[in-house]
Amino acid sequence: MNGNETNKLVKGALLLTLAGLISKVLSAGYRIPLQNLTGDIGFYVYQQVYPILGIVMILSLYGFPSAISKMTVDLKASGKSLSFTSFYLPVFLILIAINGSAFLFLLLNAESIAGWVGDPNLVHTYKLTAFVFLLVPFAGLFRGVFQGKYYMKPTAFSQIGEQFVRVFMIILAALYIAFGNHPLYQIGQAAALASICGGIVGIVILVFFFIKKKPVSSDKYEVPWNYYLRTLLILGIVAAFNHMVLIVIQFADAFTLIQSLKEFGLTQMEAMEAKGIFDRGQPLIQLGTVLGSSFALALIPSISKEKLEVEPVTFYNYIRTALLFSFYLAVGATIGLIAIFPETNLLLFQDTKGTMELQVLVIAIFLCSVAITASSILQGLGHIKRTAGFILIAFFVKWTGNQLLVPIWGIMGSAVATIGSLLVLFIIVMIELKRKLPGLEFINRINWLALIQASITMVVYIILIDWIVSDAVEATRVLLLVYVLFISITGGLIFIITLLRGRAFTEDQLAMLPKARVFIWIYKGGK
Repeated sequence: MNGNETNKLVKGALLLTLAGLISKVLSAGYRIPLQNLTGDIGFYVYQQVYPILGIVMILSLYGFPSAISKMTVDLKASGKSLSFTSFYLPVFLILIAINGSAFLFLLLNAESIAGWVGDPNLVHTYKLTAFVFLLVPFAGLFRGVFQGKYYMKPTAFSQIGEQFVRVFMIILAALYIAFGNHPLYQIGQAAALASICGGIVGIVILVFFFIKKKPVSSDKYEVPWNYYLRTLLILGIVAAFNHMVLIVIQFADAFTLIQSLKEFGLTQMEAMEAKGIFDRGQPLIQLGTVLGSSFALALIPSISKEKLEVEPVTFYNYIRTALLFSFYLAVGATIGLIAIFPETNLLLFQDTKGTMELQVLVIAIFLCSVAITASSILQGLGHIKRTAGFILIAFFVKWTGNQLLVPIWGIMGSAVATIGSLLVLFIIVMIELKRKLPGLEFINRINWLALIQASITMVVYIILIDWIVSDAVEATRVLLLVYVLFISITGGLIFIITLLRGRAFTEDQLAMLPKARVFIWIYKGGK
């Protein structure tokens, strides 16, 4: 790869990172008005179908495009063009076979799946959801080709366009159901329909770029069916797992939580409401994880084995910096949210139900942020299958934990199972990272004194402000919103400033950040 292509790749990867952040913020943000409009039962219905929709989205955004991107690069390296008959058609047929099988399985087994999750009323929702799989071959193929040519705009624009349409339609459906007194189960069907419409908009955007660029030839060569199939199955699906940490946890909840809550002694309706309350934590964890890992993930696109071999000292410093940013920010986001969770729960979801369980669940922000950052580093070094395997281990720990703990402790059992599964993932990934990069010495480079000082200072500040104004701000939701925003922003600033003044980072590490001069100015005490 020449210098120009490397530059295009890094810029493109940063563009995709930005698009991913916008998409994740949208995905987390719309669930709050959704719960407000449809209540905990409506939120429960949505969350029962969301993991399947999330898996489809990951396959079309990351999994299959990654595989097809690799095939595009490999074909170019071997002197072959992107032939319609020898590349596009066979790859598309394989994608149709894979996703068509998933479509038929979900469509024909919707009743069995609804029975398995403990809610027969979800049958029509699962049947409609099946159709989303049929869009994956189109989106995955186009995105993969563009990414293989280091042209990331189509993927970024189509991702944002798709997400905007999906969010708009779900909020519209929630308003329709809330004010029209329609059955709450319609929100699940609306979510599936919104994903279909959003997917179509994304494909239209991709087709526009495809017509403009025309990355296709009429050449013919022998079709390497085995290579295509193996790459799509292994790299396409395995690569997707590295973006599914939170989704696979929610998938386990969707299939085990209702039945386990009934064993705990709840009725069907009580179990549904309890799961809806528990699922309030998901958008907050998603937003916190975005905050905890965003800076680090922005530094990661240029990671490769080649850089490790050519510039080991610089490489190790680069990786260490990415992990440190993730670690410190994740700790701050987790402690801060736990401290203000009673007010946050009341503000966002209109009551304080499940506050204690959700405060335990919020620990997932720290574990998930660092685990995702470390997994992304391992993936950049080529260890894709291994990290996917680690996520599967976490999934099985969560699944088993729900079945063992929920019948005893209710939704607190599910919170503990989530933390346990992510803790296992965190430990395994960090051990593997240390094994692959023995010179990293990450733990030794953490400034524990600065971290403890920053955390205590932030918590004391939050407790003091809460003691002074909490009774007054709870009078109206508007005042509560102002209070939560104020305490979040100021508390976060106090945490970051204390970290900087405590020398948690070196000046060279801060220089890697955007607007580095501001951080270095604080670091030096305004000098």
